Amino acid sequence: MKYSLSGKLANKFQASPITPLIALVAVLLGVFAIMVTPREEEPQIDVTFANVYIALPGASAKEVENLIAIPAEQVLDSIAKVKHVYSVSRPGLAIVSVQFKVGVKRKDAIVSLYNEIQSNADWLPRTLGASQPLIKPMGIDDVPIVTTTLWSENQQKGSYELQQVAHAIEAEIKRIPNTRIVKTTGGPQHVVHIILNPEDLSAYNLDFNTIQNALQMSNMVTHAGTVVEDNQAKVVDAGQLLANVDDIKNLVVSVNNGQPVYLTDVAEIKDMPDSPDNYVWITAGNAWNGAKHPDFSPAVTIAVGKKAGSNAVDIADAVIKATEQLKASHIPSDVHVEITRNYGKTADAKAKKLMTKLVFATASVVFLIILFLGWKEAIVVGLAVSITLAVTLFASWAYGFTLNRVSLFALIFSIGILVDDAVVIVENIHRHLSKGGKKLTEIIPKAVDEVGGPTILATFTVIAALMPMAFVTGLMGPYMSPIPINASMGMLLSLIIALVVTPWLFRTIIGNKVHHAESKNSKKRFFDKLMQPFLYSNKKGKINRYLLIGSIIFMLFLAILLVPSQQVILKMLPFDNKS
Repeated sequence: MKYSLSGKLANKFQASPITPLIALVAVLLGVFAIMVTPREEEPQIDVTFANVYIALPGASAKEVENLIAIPAEQVLDSIAKVKHVYSVSRPGLAIVSVQFKVGVKRKDAIVSLYNEIQSNADWLPRTLGASQPLIKPMGIDDVPIVTTTLWSENQQKGSYELQQVAHAIEAEIKRIPNTRIVKTTGGPQHVVHIILNPEDLSAYNLDFNTIQNALQMSNMVTHAGTVVEDNQAKVVDAGQLLANVDDIKNLVVSVNNGQPVYLTDVAEIKDMPDSPDNYVWITAGNAWNGAKHPDFSPAVTIAVGKKAGSNAVDIADAVIKATEQLKASHIPSDVHVEITRNYGKTADAKAKKLMTKLVFATASVVFLIILFLGWKEAIVVGLAVSITLAVTLFASWAYGFTLNRVSLFALIFSIGILVDDAVVIVENIHRHLSKGGKKLTEIIPKAVDEVGGPTILATFTVIAALMPMAFVTGLMGPYMSPIPINASMGMLLSLIIALVVTPWLFRTIIGNKVHHAESKNSKKRFFDKLMQPFLYSNKKGKINRYLLIGSIIFMLFLAILLVPSQQVILKMLPFDNKS
């Protein structure tokens, strides 16, 4: 008998020794994908923007705007794929923010920004003291995945002392692989204040510029050359840096009447914290479960980011473990450590929850097959769907997706359509089998060939309906892209599994023997009895059919009314409750 493509595939693979190997490899690839695919909360999106800092010392905000900000906006706005350019002008400083379009790779964006600045450097008023532009790129991975807050009940330990502890912790956390940004918020910086005394300056015939130049010259190291000796080249540096407060106090700023004038003679030197740029306070809310109860205590927070494509769960666990170990060596006993953000934990919880729902959805499909076809057929469908999901997870990893709530939702969403191919194939084989009189090796190719064409057509129809979603522009396009791409890959792979592996599974589980015709069982009799009122050709049957159609339309109308009546709130994304 001549078969189409689907029938030929079923005939070739139903008894082939290669088929179980294909199924085994697919399952192993899925296990591999689950093990190596990074887990995180949100999909990886290329949303790149950068701040360009340009200093103009001594200039007012208006002068900075006219001389720096406006020309910079005009130059940077000409870069391809730039969406917006903003600027902020302050006394002595311009901050120009450049936002690139969604989807532009971070590396490409920063390189194009740097090249544009360097090729148009002539617009900077260097003669007025404008500095070299400083580019600071930012993106989605700059959002911290772990934040640790330090606080103390000891009133003697304020934010400055806590910050010193935080800096010690920072140095250790930076050693953890794949950590990207580790910084401390809260607490003042350590500075040395030099308060000049005008009367003393006048007595020694000194001014501000003289003191400033003396400090600059004394805090400088220059390369003085290279000395070659005994076949070794030694680099010689001249000068030294001011290492501590005593060095600053004993700095000679001038000579008066043959006597050195020290900085401490004309100024008061104070080693003290600077005014903080930001403040952090911690207090206990209703969900607080810590041993100690802070009451608006000063604190500092250590924020830790991750590199793109790395596993948020592993990094968060490593950071928290390292912090716990540092309590014995770097963290004083009266300093408390609170994990105030752990996106690794929430990402892992969401991934596990969605995986559980994935298993539940598959089990639900298997249960329905048991009810209407039988437990052996249900096993065939369950195995086919499981193999499809496994190889789809591998394809998702190979494409570059991570395990996040959107990509896993795509798999749950696609369960309803992934199962179609296997169910159609299994149901038609079961139908032919129920007629009896033939072996499975004869039944399977014919049954698959009958429904193969429509199954292929239906698969590509679903893909054609899903794929346009992958080309949505703006922020939501890349964010939601795992849904159409994962679902489409799953549909294509489910078709291949249905035509190649499912016939072998059916033959292996059911057995290749002559099957006899089945009489009507209780399920068939129940179905016939349920549908019979709608199949009558008389007036009663016609009324029943109209009532059925009317009921469907009425329920559809009620469902639509849920939206305008605010019983169902439509929004793009669910609320993200991390309290």
